[in-house]
Amino acid sequence: MDDLLDLTSRVEATHFWFRGFRRFVAPAVADVAGNRRDLYLLDCGCGTGHNLATLLRPYGHAFGFDLTEAGLAHARAAGLRLARADMAAIPFQSRRFDVVTSFDVMQYVRDDAHVLKEMARVLKPGGGLVLTAAALDVLRGGHAGTWPEIRRYSTGRMRSVVEGAGLKIRYLTYLFASLFPAMLAVRAVGRATETSGAGGAGGVGKAGGASEDDWEMHVPPAPINAAVTGVLAVEAALSRRIPMPVGSSVLVVATKPL
Repeated sequence: MDDLLDLTSRVEATHFWFRGFRRFVAPAVADVAGNRRDLYLLDCGCGTGHNLATLLRPYGHAFGFDLTEAGLAHARAAGLRLARADMAAIPFQSRRFDVVTSFDVMQYVRDDAHVLKEMARVLKPGGGLVLTAAALDVLRGGHAGTWPEIRRYSTGRMRSVVEGAGLKIRYLTYLFASLFPAMLAVRAVGRATETSGAGGAGGVGKAGGASEDDWEMHVPPAPINAAVTGVLAVEAALSRRIPMPVGSSVLVVATKPL
């Protein structure tokens, strides 16, 4: 896990996936933050802190926590406000934050219903939740396989756990629909290779971490990286008007009733 976090910290500013991710998520955060710059914001499972710094900090007082010491070490280097904690027991008082986020962590937590209730607990009435998670079991594998992934989400399952926490959904869609066919093909090839006994395509090291051959976490040549980034920018603009029917991630924006 530490190896994968190190890889992430090196590529998340430039890799097309992370650039695309921010194209999808930044408008959602801006929507719940409005024009205010005095908000209290919390990123649950902040990892390296890159999203905390770039997506949340412009809107006010941004805090983050993570369970992995390696992720926190990267985040501390950026001068962020941090705690080491479990999402199942968020170490903040109830109704503390105007905006709560969590990006691509929910697939790893054991009791997602409880974790959503914890996030709802620390959210102020009228506050907003922005959440992403890995989508669709058919895409299991790749570098995510190096972590103990417990589930992937359909929009239906995400709706169920978010509404079960007492939150009202404003927006729910899949992300990375434009990359879905290619990712589906890569996963199929990876599973076929594993079945044949030749090893997986996800670059899993002997100790269970990501190896330097984890191609999914390496920035492709500049023309390819720029082209795919452009495709994702178009999809991001379109998905704000038309929810995508498939994708490798799911995005939900919700509010806590007054």
